[in-house]
Formats: sequence, C-alpha cells, structure tokens
Amino acid sequence: MKVIYIPLIKKAISEDMGKNGDITTDSIIPDKQKGKAVLKAKAGGILSGLEIFEDTFFYIDKKLKIETFFSDGDAVEKGDIIAVIQGRLNSILKAERTALNFIQRMSGISTSANQFVQAVKGTNAKILDTRKTLPGFRALDKYAVKTGGAENHRMGLFDMFLIKDNHIAAAGSITKAVDKAIEFRTSKKLNSKIEVEVKNLKEFKEALKLDIDIIMLDNMSIEEIKKCVTLNKKNKKLEVSGNVTIETVGKLAETGVDYISSGSLTHSVKALDLSLLVE
Repeated sequence: MKVIYIPLIKKAISEDMGKNGDITTDSIIPDKQKGKAVLKAKAGGILSGLEIFEDTFFYIDKKLKIETFFSDGDAVEKGDIIAVIQGRLNSILKAERTALNFIQRMSGISTSANQFVQAVKGTNAKILDTRKTLPGFRALDKYAVKTGGAENHRMGLFDMFLIKDNHIAAAGSITKAVDKAIEFRTSKKLNSKIEVEVKNLKEFKEALKLDIDIIMLDNMSIEEIKKCVTLNKKNKKLEVSGNVTIETVGKLAETGVDYISSGSLTHSVKALDLSLLVE
C-alpha cells in the first residue's frame, strides 16, 4: 500500500508548501529547536491511517521519532494519546496538517463503517462500500472501510461487471445487456462476476433467469425487497443499494439480503476529531 500512498503524500506536501515553503514556521521556529507533539483523540472512533500519518512526518524529516500506542482498527476514546512525535519542531509543524488530514479522513470512514457493521450485527448481511470515493484516494478510502469491519465492493471498473440502468437503457433490455457482458467476458477470458441493477419486481424476475452472480435491488421498499428474497430462493446473491442510512440499514439487513452497499461511507465522511499538540 505504501507504493500507492507515497505519491499522495508528496503531492499533498507540495500543495501545502508551494514555492515559498512554510513561511510561518520558518520565521518563528529555529531549524535546530527540538520538541515533542502528542496526537490525541478528541472523540471516540475507530483508527485508520496510522502508517500514512507516520510516513507524512518521515517524508519531511526521516530523523523524527514516532511512538504509537494503538493500531489501525483499534477503538479510541476521547482523551486517548494515540502517538507521540519527537524531533525538530520545524519539521513536525510542517507535516502536521497534511498528516492529520490523512488520518482524520480515514478514521472517519472506518468509524462510520464500523457503525454500519454494528447496526446489522446478528444478520447475514455484509456492509459494502461503493466507488463514491475521493478521486485518487480510492485505495485509502477502501482500506479505511475494511479497517472498520466492512467490505469492499469492486475497486474500479476493471474487476467486476456491474450492469446499471444506463447500460440497460443503451442495450435495450437487461437480457441483452447481460448477453453482451457474457460474450465480452468469454472473449477476454475473464473470471469477473456479473452484477445487475434492478428497480422493480418485473426487472428482478427477468434478471433472476439469467446467468449472473449478484442482483442489486436499487431503491426498493422493504416489502419489495422481502418479495425478491422469497422469489430468489437463495439462487443469486442479493444486494440492497440506494439511500441506505444508519437508521435504515438494520431493517434492510433483516430482510435476508446478502449485501448492503452505501456510498455514504466514503462520500459523506465526517472526519474523526483528532488533534496534534506541542508540549
């Protein structure tokens, strides 16, 4: 994963420094002044992104020393000391905001994912993310989802067929779209699964007859979902999607579906409140 995020650190630091560097820190903090900063939780949540947090500081100054007291996936409470950074204060302050941006966003995602997972506990439903991620940061967003206990859907357009309403409209029908996907998969010698999005019972019944792996029930009511589960007879994997919230996800899981996906895990991130204070 480091290969993926090092360029992100480089780009983020470059964006922050510009041509003149950190003029505030350089004007106030002598280059040789040493000190210590503490990463503290100001709210409870699930940690994610400690490695990229550390490497952001090391990108600025390899001589910094960082001691961590938690690991990714651990729960923290308000007031917990997560890490201590020691070394040149000049370096610590230059990396501070970028490092916090990474770990706060990722921990916000993992915290939200964990809340969804806890809300469906006791059912067979698994929580999935979507492709509604911050452009360029998908690997980090999806890593954070898994850190929170949920699962990744597809990483991109390349690893699974997902036939949605626009594909169906362009092809002329669900059956025609699936036929084209199967033909393409065969010609390219792919092993990728095929998933089809349906909006009503009529479309569901058509999809149920086809050689596909997953049927996505998009924006259906609880009653419609229950009917689909009954008709399915565990023939295909069923996924629920569309306006899934922490308030509704439990009821959706109780219908007996296999997966529930929510774009809110990554597109509506509330960063976990963490602070870095010089002592």
